[in-house]
Amino acid sequence: MATDASSRTPKLVWLITGTSSGFGKRFAISAIRKGDAVIATSRTLQSLQDLPTLALAALSSSSDSTSSTDSIIDISTHLHLMELDVNWDTSAIHETVKKALDIYGRVDVLVNNAGWAFKNVVEDVGSAEFKTQFQTNFFGLIDVTNAVLPQMRQRRSGTVVMMGSRSSWTAELPVTALYAASKAAVRVYTETLATELAPFSVRFLIVEPGAFRTEGIHSARPYQPPQFSESNPDPRPEYAPVGERMVEWYRSIDGNQKGNPDKAVELIVDIVKEEGKAKEKIEETGWPLYLVLGKDGEEGVREKCQKMLKVVDEWGDFVEGLEFEN
Repeated sequence: MATDASSRTPKLVWLITGTSSGFGKRFAISAIRKGDAVIATSRTLQSLQDLPTLALAALSSSSDSTSSTDSIIDISTHLHLMELDVNWDTSAIHETVKKALDIYGRVDVLVNNAGWAFKNVVEDVGSAEFKTQFQTNFFGLIDVTNAVLPQMRQRRSGTVVMMGSRSSWTAELPVTALYAASKAAVRVYTETLATELAPFSVRFLIVEPGAFRTEGIHSARPYQPPQFSESNPDPRPEYAPVGERMVEWYRSIDGNQKGNPDKAVELIVDIVKEEGKAKEKIEETGWPLYLVLGKDGEEGVREKCQKMLKVVDEWGDFVEGLEFEN
């Protein structure tokens, strides 16, 4: 499985969750192409069977475009596939991450990418559905992060990439509360974590992408009808128009998203590695805790910030004088 008899020593070791498709798969391929080692995980090994072939194809393409012998990489030493389901209990996740750490003796970059979107009208779901959504997008992410952080902290080196979403800034969109809330939790959690780990030189990057054209992003039903809700099996006809409108909206954008996920991942990898244009930008502005991707992502963040500032400006004088006088 090598592109040549020779191979480079991996520069960085990446542990990436959710690499069977979407951003996760692209992270794995990009990091390998740049000479790094990747521990690619997914809920099943079967879903990762095409990843070595895709990585080899990417390496061959890179080799064709350069005559440098530094581009020669042995795929067998740079890619390891592992089964890791973030819905497992904490002990199982920690045990699996320990095995991952034993492969190269360290993890330099953790990418918390695994996730999915449960869409439904809020009144038609209950805490059970929110717990299901949060288990994958938030609680599982915490377990993976906690399993990786000790060795980063001890080495005083490491980068953790958290895949957030523009949705956490645009939660006014119907049927997005479960997903948006889980991604908002990821952002707030990471803000505190970044402060606590800063003395140990562990960096965090909260990626907030807008709409990007990744395969299978809307393969699940965009609007989960009430009859499939564990908490509320009785349909609510009052919300039928909302569900129908959102179904049509998601269908209309699927495959037409303007965001190019390949370009986005290349940019993120360059930031993590401080290479290319990212190196100069980081030297100029410092490390970015947040990275908002896509024009629609930028618009979503700006609109929410402007909305909050408007409220503060309009109501600021009204809520003054609430402190103790002495």
